[in-house]
Amino acid sequence: MDKPKIFVSAGSPSTDTQEKFIDAIEQKLRDAGFEPQTVGRTRIAAEAPLKEIIRTIDESVGAIIIAAERVFIENGIERRGSPNERQLEKVKLTTPWNQVEAGMAYCKGLPVFVVMEEGVRQEGLLEPYDWIVLPVPFPFSRDALSSLSF
Repeated sequence: MDKPKIFVSAGSPSTDTQEKFIDAIEQKLRDAGFEPQTVGRTRIAAEAPLKEIIRTIDESVGAIIIAAERVFIENGIERRGSPNERQLEKVKLTTPWNQVEAGMAYCKGLPVFVVMEEGVRQEGLLEPYDWIVLPVPFPFSRDALSSLSF
């Protein structure tokens, strides 16, 4: 019998630590009897990536969003020139694909679970709404994936 599939949104890792983090989560899913599915990792998009993402989500029973740092802003300005302008310092952002894929999974009615590198900016679909957001300290330890929250 086929294992139930879990859609995993994970951008291309920038560091070995991020790669190990993604691998550990995928292994935890396998150990729990699921088959992790990631476009670009376990599935290749032969055409437009959104079409493969839709197919993968349609075959899945849930979605895990792994939000790891992609962009680091040492100093910047948000809403520049507006009355709400504010300074940014040491801001970590993840790949925009996490937002896109979380929204697609949610619209398909899948349960969504966000696991994020601690310190990544929680905004949009990386904030808790109808799903759990679990910040994980980096560099991570496998103990974080053994927590009751996970």
